[in-house]
Amino acid sequence: MEPAWQSSSVEAPKAGERPTFAITMGDPLGIGAEVIVKSLADRDLRRLAKFRIYGIESVLADAARAANIEPFWWRVEHDSPLVETAQAHDVVVLDWERRGGEFGFSRLPRAANKLAGELSLVFCDAAIAAAKREARDPLRADGIVTGPICKQAWSLAGFGRFPGHTELLGTRFAAKRVAMMFVSPRLNVVLATVHVPLMEIRDLFTIGTVFDAIDLGNDAIRRINGSGRRPKIAVCGLNPHAGENGILGDEEMRIIEPAIKVANDVGIDARGPFPGDTIFISAARGEWDLVVAMYHDQGLIPVKLLDRDRAVNVTLGLPTVRTSPDHGTAFDIAGKNKADPGSMRAAIELAVRMAGSLAPA
Repeated sequence: MEPAWQSSSVEAPKAGERPTFAITMGDPLGIGAEVIVKSLADRDLRRLAKFRIYGIESVLADAARAANIEPFWWRVEHDSPLVETAQAHDVVVLDWERRGGEFGFSRLPRAANKLAGELSLVFCDAAIAAAKREARDPLRADGIVTGPICKQAWSLAGFGRFPGHTELLGTRFAAKRVAMMFVSPRLNVVLATVHVPLMEIRDLFTIGTVFDAIDLGNDAIRRINGSGRRPKIAVCGLNPHAGENGILGDEEMRIIEPAIKVANDVGIDARGPFPGDTIFISAARGEWDLVVAMYHDQGLIPVKLLDRDRAVNVTLGLPTVRTSPDHGTAFDIAGKNKADPGSMRAAIELAVRMAGSLAPA
């Protein structure tokens, strides 16, 4: 019996219509290579698009060997003049072996590492550059799917100013506003604030911050659903019991309610604020298309509790599609052939669905 990750439920596009996606390996010491290899081992999934994997080929080969998967990719040095010719193949690995492979990542401790952090950011920047190319450029990427990175490794490599992919992508694309959304079978959640220490949210929490999450989330759900129906959006409160009419905090009245009103005024069906400890129950029953959470863990705990291996992280506000699995590097199981590729597979499938509906920048 074949593993569940070797079956595809997404219909393949017609010949000549396949988009091209840049997939970054993420941290070479994490499970990124394993979940990429396991996902793309499925021929049906590979028929949906062309894929360019930015990473280290030997790490991918190790993951394939451990999973008893025959290599299915074409390999080329990332800076080789043959890169353009290689685009004829369905899956191409743009290889940074000379820059990092000689260190033998399979023999290094599975932990935060400066070189691994540096390389994982290099992979991201190369994918971003591909997404910025002109539409007719053969090296252009129609979207980006990122493997998990280690934030501590980025810090060790000198990139601590970027707490994660969302902030890096927003900066590199000079986006006026970005938001992090999670799409899963039972819950869709967008965050008003992202990688911010809880005690510092007060300094960033504004009407505009909440409205942007509502607005960007509304647009994304419409594109994902592909229907003209207005999404029903539930907005969380910040405080316990959504502030209890100011008894437990007045941010709901001063910030969240005005943001909801602005959204309503422009035609968005947003309601609330609702207590964060109860709204996800009705959302999981399908009564809401999207929940707007005020801070990271408020939104991520229910998503990961219900759909840990099927949820997808989406960056909103960019001129290209960007998706990612919702998990981290999982150093504890990296290199052991234990990683579930469900979230990476879902990220690839969602990127394919979204690529055709992205409005021109």
